[in-house]
Amino acid sequence: MSRLLDVQDLRVAFRQDGAETEAVRGISFYVDKGETVALVGESGSGKSVSALSTVQLLPESAQVSGKISYDDRDLANASEADLRRVRGNDISFIFQEPMTSLNPLHTLEKQVSESLQLHQRLSVADARIKVIELLEKVGIRDAESRLTSYPHQLSGGQRQRVMIAMALANGPDLLIADEPTTALDVTIQAQILDLLAKLKVQEQMSLLFITHDLGVVRKIADRVYVMQHGEIVESGPTASIFDNPQHPYTQMLLAAEATGQPEPVAADAPEIVSTEDLRIWFPIQAGLLKRTVGHVKAVNAATVSVRAGETLGIVGESGSGKTTLALAIMRLISSKGPISFVGREIQGLSSRQLRPLRADMQIVFQDPYGSLSPRMTVEQIIAEGLGVHGTEPGRNRRDMVSDIMQEVGLEPQMMHRYPHEFSGGQRQRIAIARAMILRPKLVVLDEPTSALDMTVQVQIVELLRELQRKYGLAYLFISHDLKVVRALSHKMIVMRQGDVVEAGEAQSVFNDPQTEYTQTLLAAALDLKASAA
Repeated sequence: MSRLLDVQDLRVAFRQDGAETEAVRGISFYVDKGETVALVGESGSGKSVSALSTVQLLPESAQVSGKISYDDRDLANASEADLRRVRGNDISFIFQEPMTSLNPLHTLEKQVSESLQLHQRLSVADARIKVIELLEKVGIRDAESRLTSYPHQLSGGQRQRVMIAMALANGPDLLIADEPTTALDVTIQAQILDLLAKLKVQEQMSLLFITHDLGVVRKIADRVYVMQHGEIVESGPTASIFDNPQHPYTQMLLAAEATGQPEPVAADAPEIVSTEDLRIWFPIQAGLLKRTVGHVKAVNAATVSVRAGETLGIVGESGSGKTTLALAIMRLISSKGPISFVGREIQGLSSRQLRPLRADMQIVFQDPYGSLSPRMTVEQIIAEGLGVHGTEPGRNRRDMVSDIMQEVGLEPQMMHRYPHEFSGGQRQRIAIARAMILRPKLVVLDEPTSALDMTVQVQIVELLRELQRKYGLAYLFISHDLKVVRALSHKMIVMRQGDVVEAGEAQSVFNDPQTEYTQTLLAAALDLKASAA
């Protein structure tokens, strides 16, 4: 194979407020023509910084040195005009979160055709034809009818397909995919990986794949570079790295997986929350008088029950109604049907009547970056609920914050810091501490591990198990990561398009799924798991 991208002794440092932080420390890697190479490592290891350095997409505060050669062209010393010709034309990027990468104010046609008109100078009519071809190529159904759609009108998988179409627009030789499947459901993840593998062959491209998910790596990569703290600690063919890892860090990454089962629920454990045929329909209103002309049926007839010390796993693809169901149970959105909380019917209660119960029902969100206020210290964030519901008698607020920080594995001395000073895993621990300080009876965990590295996922699962065992917490655990669901859940329900299509003991559902949809979900998860094994 001939060399396409060759990076030698790459060093990247960021200077801020007089201090210098070295993010990449003299790494070398290459990608041959027609090859798929993976950069693997946890958050902060330098993977994305290394990839962005290839075409000088880093901020001005970055100081980059080393040799970067693309198809025998020197990119390290290239002019801005030369780099513009390479970016999006010879080298294209797909990023992790398509919702933030796509412009919410522009239609799909405008966004995909923008690169075509810039690099190929196509007319509007010719660009439109090319856009339709690209959308069809990446599996967007009824592509022509989708041209006027906006990003928010598409599912997560569809948005990622649009990002891939944009990256392919000018026939690049190298496609750099930066965590393109992390936020996607397991079935959509499998579809996107299959699509990338197929397009790589069809378009005769090379692929540089950046990820922390080792199941993805084994499924798609020819060679692997393992990064830790800005350095490459191990590299080689994918099979040899997985079958015989040499470095302790690689061994740790391969061993990191949420395993085991939750502790059994006590036979006399009281019921914390239950619903019967709960329905959540959102009205579709039209006309000058805003008459209801139909309904979006977000959840149909959901019956659930969770006891103290028990976890109900709620799984299904994006848009299936998982989070909507949990929000309705907490009375944060309207619904029809009885909801019993600690033996009390709460469906008809007013906001004022619900307020005393709010301390007993808490929620931990998916994104540890977006769910914490950047303007508040950790102490203020964790203690926020105490300002509403009060402190325990005889205790002051700071002591309670200090105690809960220790319980979730954080140093109390850190309480005066701000969220940006913490890693993703530490931020999720802060979010858990904020929920747990009120000693709730029910905690909704909405994808709390999906944005985290595998090793950090394991730590958070162990923490949640320990808190449940200690305080008899009832969990509603929403996730598309079936490995984590299996490790945490006593019971589970599978949702599809608002319907509960399967329910039962978690192990029974995993071992003997009854519906075709559940079988498809499990098969996709097992395929990725087998790839990592």
